Amino acid sequence: MPKTIVVLPAYNAAKTLRKTVNDIPSEYVDEIILVDDYSNDETITVAKELGLTIKKHDTNKGYGANQKTCYTTALEHGADIIVMLHPDYQYDPKVIKYFVEFINDRYFDVMLGSRIRSRKEALAGGMPRYKYFFNRLLSLLENIVTGYNLSEWHTGMRAYKKEVLKSIDYKNLSDDFVFDSQVLFNIVKKDFKIGDIPVPVRYFPEASSINLSRSIKYGLQTVWEAIKFIFK
Repeated sequence: MPKTIVVLPAYNAAKTLRKTVNDIPSEYVDEIILVDDYSNDETITVAKELGLTIKKHDTNKGYGANQKTCYTTALEHGADIIVMLHPDYQYDPKVIKYFVEFINDRYFDVMLGSRIRSRKEALAGGMPRYKYFFNRLLSLLENIVTGYNLSEWHTGMRAYKKEVLKSIDYKNLSDDFVFDSQVLFNIVKKDFKIGDIPVPVRYFPEASSINLSRSIKYGLQTVWEAIKFIFK
């Protein structure tokens, strides 16, 4: 079996970390690495209690920078499959087993967990209407420019086989939220096979979420990435 490592890009995740880790299917996962982006809560304390492998930034470097440390550490630890999961319990960790099986059986090189099964379900799960609107618009744009038909480009639950991360220059991508879009555009350019499966939406007060102004900035950055993809 391939060595599977789950990476958790964490920032102030103390309230949800335990629930997230408890739902990770241990029979499919060899190690869990948490990278703490200079939290000001008890994230590190909880991670130690759970026996996780811990990396800690000495300053708040940003969401993209957190993922860079996650992936570099996982590859250094010999991962064959790397699963990135937000530790805010917004995504259901139990579906990790399907990610691993799809990649291990060579159906896909990358797996995405889509929160968008229907508008009714997404909104009923607590997704703010403006987030749903931006998500749909941006994903449509990205599908048009790439020729793909992914149901969501902006998920915080993804899995990669090691060759994918080794082939893209992720260390030189953005340290901000647009890192996620940049990674997928790079993966498309490399012609890797991308699959997606639905995951239930869970929005609640402790779940991480960027505000409207950050969402607008992220949206504009994503549009720019799409334009660059067309002309490169």
